[in-house]
Amino acid sequence: MSMLVGLLFYMGASLSIENDANELFKNLTRNTRQDIDAKVKSYSDLLRGAASLFQASDHVSREDFHRYVSNMDLQRNFPGVMNLNYTREINAAQRPGFEAAMRRDYPAGRDGYPAFAIDPPGSRAHYSVIVYIEPISSAPEKYGYDIAVRPPISDVLAQSRDSGQMSNSGMPVPMPNRPQLTGMALRLPIYRNGMPLDTVQQRRAAYEGSVGIGFDLALMVGSVLNDMAVRNVRLTLFDVGAQTRQPLDVPHQMRPLYDSTAAGLHAPWWQPAQSGKYLSSTMLIDYNGRVWQALFSVRKSDLYTSFDAYLPWLALLAGFCGSMLLYTLFHTLSSSRRRAIQMATGMTQELRASQLRLQSSNQKLRRLAAHADQIKEEERKRIAREIHDDLGQNLLVLRIDADMLASRTAQHHPRLNARARATLGQIDATIKSVRQIINDLRPTVLDLGVNAAVEWQVAQFRVRTGIACEVIESHDDISLSDQCATALFRILQESLSNISQHAQASLVQVKLERCRDSVSMTVSDNGVGAAIDGRNKQGSFGLVGIEERISLLGGTFFIESSPGAGMRVHVSVPLAADASAYSQREEADISA
Repeated sequence: MSMLVGLLFYMGASLSIENDANELFKNLTRNTRQDIDAKVKSYSDLLRGAASLFQASDHVSREDFHRYVSNMDLQRNFPGVMNLNYTREINAAQRPGFEAAMRRDYPAGRDGYPAFAIDPPGSRAHYSVIVYIEPISSAPEKYGYDIAVRPPISDVLAQSRDSGQMSNSGMPVPMPNRPQLTGMALRLPIYRNGMPLDTVQQRRAAYEGSVGIGFDLALMVGSVLNDMAVRNVRLTLFDVGAQTRQPLDVPHQMRPLYDSTAAGLHAPWWQPAQSGKYLSSTMLIDYNGRVWQALFSVRKSDLYTSFDAYLPWLALLAGFCGSMLLYTLFHTLSSSRRRAIQMATGMTQELRASQLRLQSSNQKLRRLAAHADQIKEEERKRIAREIHDDLGQNLLVLRIDADMLASRTAQHHPRLNARARATLGQIDATIKSVRQIINDLRPTVLDLGVNAAVEWQVAQFRVRTGIACEVIESHDDISLSDQCATALFRILQESLSNISQHAQASLVQVKLERCRDSVSMTVSDNGVGAAIDGRNKQGSFGLVGIEERISLLGGTFFIESSPGAGMRVHVSVPLAADASAYSQREEADISA
């Protein structure tokens, strides 16, 4: 019985170690796949950035391209990337003039480039010639190379041109002078600025060339494998096409894109997967429209620690020594599980607490924003009041004095009278400017109610821009808090400002109505319209400010717009809205 118990323990320990090793291997391969995905994404982002350089200018010289790539510092920021390059699309008729212009503008030896010549020679209907490649030292032989000479590459370039998407052929780039490199490439089409790109025909007409990135697959994947916690892991990569969603049975004769051939695993790539001494895992990696199938292999013994090798024998000894040691072993295992559960529970609670703190911090920031808006409006009111009470009164007194001086000197001192009249005109202009400043800071018409403020602002907008305006009110004298009325007035100002700057409209309609316990305002125009996601553009805060003001008041906000169909901004807030109270109520909900 003791031997049977010992054997059971031995088998259980062996299976546990193997399962742990298998789980560890799965986690390692999963993390490695994610690292490769991240590398590919960083390369894709680098390529999009290079494409943006050409989209931002009608002409990018080789010097501009050189400075751009030098500033990217590829060797430090993008290990594995050999170069960035730009190809120019030309036809047979354009070739003589194009070659002559390249030799004239970029003679041999300039910036380290050799003499320009299209390679391979021969006449073809179309060419995709590499004209810029940085750093040139990475592949000087590719300068002038027609990448479309290979039919598979030509087909991929045509598909990319017609779709506007990033492309790759899945085929290694030949490197005759460096056979040890596994060169791979990604390309993105470049179109002429200002030309329409809505249809395939338009994209073909606007197609100018493509920008590409060349990287060493072995160096990229090798750097990821070096970061793995377990050594001697073999990784074999295959290109399996563009529509694969499940791992395929790769034929044995299929040549891999990459094979790390780890120490001790020099056998054909399929043999470790069929051996009981190895662990294998197959995963798919998205490579910008194509799919790589990755086969990971490793010896089981490489995943074991020195303690793992002796653990089954220790388990056999423990079982043989008696039930007491058996009980001790089970107790240890169960306590370890409880500690793991407790640790997981503690981490979960800490994560939830962090989420609550983050939400609470967000609400505090919103309260701070509401408080800042309130302080800003109060400060505007204070400044407007002081300007009116102090500067306005002083200007009025000064005007009276100047008017008296002008009246008394009218008969006997004509020159002094002229000066007095000029001074009187200047004082009147200053008083008008002061009144305008007061209205900009805090329009006094707000004290007459939101209805009067809306009508006054629309009238001012009509006079200033000459755009026809229409005000529709369904209820007279809507009673609102000062904070709510001010928010609606500022939103109207922002909306009208956007219309005058961007809409190119000829008619603006403002609708103000009260619906039960809320008041709504709609500002619409018949202008050019805009994309709804325009509020997310960098540096655009107008619509974001409107949305935040309404959110703080507990109201709703939405925009209806499309290019060429005008824009409609609709806001609705409760009659008794209070931004500070709303934020505090949200924070109380989070705390609960």
